[in-house]
Amino acid sequence: MAETDTESEEVIMKLLVFNCSPNMDRGNTALILQPFLEGATEAGAEVEILYSRKLDVKPCLGEYACWLKSPGVCLQHDDMREVLPKLKEADAIVFAVPVYCDGVTGPMKNLMDRMIPIAEPFIEMRRGHCRHPARDGGKPKTFALISSCGFWETDNFKPMIVHMKAFCKNTNWRYVGALVRPHAGALKPMMEMGMKIDPIFAAARSAGGAFIKTGRIPRKYQRQVRRKLLPRFLYIQKANEHFRQVLEKRDTNAASDS
Repeated sequence: MAETDTESEEVIMKLLVFNCSPNMDRGNTALILQPFLEGATEAGAEVEILYSRKLDVKPCLGEYACWLKSPGVCLQHDDMREVLPKLKEADAIVFAVPVYCDGVTGPMKNLMDRMIPIAEPFIEMRRGHCRHPARDGGKPKTFALISSCGFWETDNFKPMIVHMKAFCKNTNWRYVGALVRPHAGALKPMMEMGMKIDPIFAAARSAGGAFIKTGRIPRKYQRQVRRKLLPRFLYIQKANEHFRQVLEKRDTNAASDS
């Protein structure tokens, strides 16, 4: 799992967060995002959260009107007309999204596709690669990813992280790391059982503060958030027991209604 510690430090004032979990504040991703934002707020950031589930953002139509007919403005009249100005004003961006089919959720991909008005259609060389320049010389953003996954292994985040790094290179944003939580399905049951997993949330909180104060997510917090909670065989056993119980209850209810 790649991690980034940069030498430069910066103070972030405006943080724009995209919570792209269908379960919003009730999901496993939110269990990591919420303490992260508490730390960011305590560090002095002005935080705004946008929920993809609440946004009316249609898929990109691929007609490039935002580049060639009405530069910077998409012809579709939906919530991206309010999102894009917020994107421009922010100092930093956080994408919070669970792993869905080895990548991001569909609504989040729509959001990303519809961000192309922030770029010009022209092609320039940047660090030895073809890129699009930022519209109106937009300032580079500092970017972090927060994600959760139902599978046990940490490498399930690799495809998403590769995607986010590529996206940041194209937008000229500065990727500084990710807080990822594998076998996230164990979090809530372990909390209900009173098991000691508070260090994970404390690390997420500290990461939020560091992100705002220095523009970095220290590696130690990334390691603490993703640390192993229980053996893989036990996680699989408990997960399957839960699914069987839910299905058996469904079958029992269906039989009683017939």
